[in-house]
Amino acid sequence: MSNKIPVSVLAATGSVGQRFISLLDQHPWFEVVEITASDRSVGKTYEESCHWLLSDPMPEYVKKMELLPTDADAIKKSQIAFSALPAEIAMIVEPDFARKGIYVSSNASAYRKDPLVPILVPEVNPDHLQILDVQQKTYQWPGAIMTNPNCTTVGFVVPLNAIDKHFGVTKAIVFSMQALSGAGYPGVPGMDILDNVIPFISGEEEKLEYEPAKIMGNFDGEKIVQHPIVISAHTNRVAVTDAHTICLSFAVREKVSEEQIISTLENFEFPEICRSLPSCPKKGIIYHKEENRPQPRWDRSLEKGMATNVGRVRKDNILDYRMVTVSHNTIRGAAGGSILNGELLAKIKFRMN
Repeated sequence: MSNKIPVSVLAATGSVGQRFISLLDQHPWFEVVEITASDRSVGKTYEESCHWLLSDPMPEYVKKMELLPTDADAIKKSQIAFSALPAEIAMIVEPDFARKGIYVSSNASAYRKDPLVPILVPEVNPDHLQILDVQQKTYQWPGAIMTNPNCTTVGFVVPLNAIDKHFGVTKAIVFSMQALSGAGYPGVPGMDILDNVIPFISGEEEKLEYEPAKIMGNFDGEKIVQHPIVISAHTNRVAVTDAHTICLSFAVREKVSEEQIISTLENFEFPEICRSLPSCPKKGIIYHKEENRPQPRWDRSLEKGMATNVGRVRKDNILDYRMVTVSHNTIRGAAGGSILNGELLAKIKFRMN
């Protein structure tokens, strides 16, 4: 009899769903027992229905599993559901799973603005998980919904928060160069992106301006108090397969040297509660001293894609300092982030060690 927590993957055949399937293969705490897909795939095996997109082979464990409808009534065994659902579908069905007593660790944006739903980044705000108790009491459901941030937000909020904790960050300007995989499959047509940069991604700038304030805020026992940071964001799609690059300038409250900021990043440590989580990397922030790093091709897979790469800290002519970050958008920014959140939940609620 397995002592692993039974879990499901919602929308398992899509690009993010496939990352969930891959990353959960032989996971020490979780066992995938149910998978869902759209109506046209229900009843088929995963192998029959899924157009596998990843370079790693499809795991053996999932090939013959039958795809179920994305309906809470169809899920009979799972205690945690990892959601790769589109936001419009997540908005409708994720509360049904919570009402059934299932904890939803969601990659969707549908409930990120709900005041009782945490946007979790365990490196930054593991204490925000406590708001699930308030959520359950208020909404009167035995399960809960928690989310991870937008895949671009997570690429800079960890180092920005580390700097804020030491020196106070008041405002930032964020310029993203976002990978093609962030658009899903089949994504951006080749004739649109080849020899081109697309300077608009629907809804992205608003997310980058809102989410860090909630993530970096404080949980006071009843609600999450937003951080007062002000952010201006520019988002762009570029011809890179995986990993988002972010250039940002920021202002700090305290007078601080470039060396102090770099030292803060190089010496970053996870909160104690996170260090035993299976997906927690040894280094949450990797600082690159080379003048031309970080770069997506060379740095996105460091620490199995779960690290935030940072470099080029230098003075800014308008704000105080600027830097560059690179983060793997479908691993740390999507499925891997949701799994790390699920592990935090499992440690606290299910007493996993």
